[in-house]
Amino acid sequence: MIDFPIVDTHLHLWDPQKLRYPWLDNVPLLNKPYLLSAYNKACGNVKVEKMVFLQCECDFAAYRQEAEWVTGLARQNPRIQGIVPWAPLEKGERARAEVAALARNPLIKGIRRIIQFESDVEYCLKPDFVKGVQLLADFNLHFEICIKGDPQFRNTIQLVRQCPRVKFILDHIGKPFIKERILEPWRSLLKELAGLPNAWCKMSGLVTEADFQKWTKADLKPYVDAVMECFGWERVMFGGDWPVAFQATTYPRWVETLEWALAGASDQQLRNIFRNNAIAFYRLPQGARGL
Repeated sequence: MIDFPIVDTHLHLWDPQKLRYPWLDNVPLLNKPYLLSAYNKACGNVKVEKMVFLQCECDFAAYRQEAEWVTGLARQNPRIQGIVPWAPLEKGERARAEVAALARNPLIKGIRRIIQFESDVEYCLKPDFVKGVQLLADFNLHFEICIKGDPQFRNTIQLVRQCPRVKFILDHIGKPFIKERILEPWRSLLKELAGLPNAWCKMSGLVTEADFQKWTKADLKPYVDAVMECFGWERVMFGGDWPVAFQATTYPRWVETLEWALAGASDQQLRNIFRNNAIAFYRLPQGARGL
């Protein structure tokens, strides 16, 4: 097991009694409060030094309240050192004031929009959406990509090409079809994205693209290998995806599985994946806080 404190770049927290999350209606296991006390217990013997919170698809009208709520949690637990909220980027330049308001909070590091849920496969290429993403560079904010399927992946690559001043990170390695053991064209698209210097990749969410009950380490390894081959040891970082990943794994099992899949890595390389790359990408404080 990893013997140094790690950085978790993909933490979800929610309380359906405080904010409405429509998608939870169809996921009974997750349709209840998941808060820091439960996360701390779920981590088991894994020592998490820093966390980055990712937006959880609450009612979009409440995106500011979600960010404010998590900012309050960070005051109670300073291990939360980054927040990535939702923002109305489809407004294009008209979103500037709302993005600026978010950016005044030093904990906010970027913006995520779950393109996967858009019915229009070309949603991310709409001119106003592209402009909304482009303006993130003016506030030193990155964009988190959450997609599913080859057409969305192809269009996302076009989006990244149109926004050279913005840093991007691909959540959940692009959600390949792990359960079906399909590697192409995902692997080729991943390589194309990795060829762009402003793109990074988050090693998260693999277990929920596999068979929840029956997945094995061997099922995941070809996908881990492809990510490392494409992005290398400087542009990949660990994400726990708790509690969504809890549907398919315990937290320590996921950490141990990824460490196993990276067998042969040096201590420095493991520290890059589980710690250093995250601190650099998310602009987190270097020192330990709240341990």
